[in-house]
Amino acid sequence: MVYKIDPQADRQYIEEFRRCPIGRHSPGLQRVLHIMRQDPSGNQVILFCRKPFEEWVLATMPPDRRDPIVYEDEPVFTSREEAEWEIFRRRWRLLTGESINLPFRD
Repeated sequence: MVYKIDPQADRQYIEEFRRCPIGRHSPGLQRVLHIMRQDPSGNQVILFCRKPFEEWVLATMPPDRRDPIVYEDEPVFTSREEAEWEIFRRRWRLLTGESINLPFRD
């Protein structure tokens, strides 16, 4: 059985991830994250640390892993958690067609 994200039923996990993007997650959020980490196109948005513990940017791994990774110049994140939140938002939009218009933390 191939699992899919159900935007209505799985919406409850958005806030859980926003509160705690790194660490232990509920089984439901773990299922959603597992789905998000498998892009059928082969392109994968990833996190790249430019300066240890200081700067992170997003990048895209191409389907053919021999090709170069494409790095984004902006935005530059000053916390890993905020960068993880942006990846979550992008993957959610890709898989559900819905945008999450919430900042990392209020």
